[in-house]
Amino acid sequence: MSLIHKILNSRSDDDGNFFLLLKKILGFQPKELYFYRKAFTHRSMNKKDNDGNSLNYERLEFLGDAMLSAVISNYLFKQVPSGDEGYLTKMRSKVVSREHLNELGKDLGLITYLESKIPKKNFGDNIHGNMFEALVGAIFLDRGYNYCAKFIRKRVIIPYIDIEKLEGKIISYKSLLIEWSQKEKRTFNFEVYEDNGNDPVKHFAVKLSLDGKVIAKARATSKKKAEERASKRAYYVLQEHIEIK
Repeated sequence: MSLIHKILNSRSDDDGNFFLLLKKILGFQPKELYFYRKAFTHRSMNKKDNDGNSLNYERLEFLGDAMLSAVISNYLFKQVPSGDEGYLTKMRSKVVSREHLNELGKDLGLITYLESKIPKKNFGDNIHGNMFEALVGAIFLDRGYNYCAKFIRKRVIIPYIDIEKLEGKIISYKSLLIEWSQKEKRTFNFEVYEDNGNDPVKHFAVKLSLDGKVIAKARATSKKKAEERASKRAYYVLQEHIEIK
């Protein structure tokens, strides 16, 4: 009897299906499903272990974030021997940006298998990145560093890391605008206010002014997102007249 059949025969049908799902996502066989169950469990389920500790993916996020940073830092350190600490830190930030992690989680369809009492349509984009980090943390606990690094190389490094493209990638238009404004001695201001309109979810609107003149507007479900979106629009407006670096 094959190893898979032995494993499946010793588990419930639900565990068997979960095992096959994980094997497809991971590219190797998981050992302890317990860690992965936590990675796919939202806090709204209010699950606890025998000691009263919460059973959800949030602590695994912390561990996964650390593992992603470690593996990617090691890769960049070897690939760019001329890069100083500041350069390597900035490059790593581009790889593990929230936007990129959200894309990785979406690509794997992780939210499809999330156990939650909250309708999945009500989650924001960050749930995808959170689950991806949690999955990485679960892999580390289940199979150790080498398997964790193997997964990160397969899912993050090989398909997504191109040094030249990363060098030109902007991870925060707001930060770029702030740096440029300080360098050029220009004044900018974000005017933020609630703008719910007909949306069921609260929104914030932003007017971004440069030297007292409004150059971009945006709205989003958080002040941070609205400011970043307005900054991105301002960046492209200014690019038509001056070069921002």
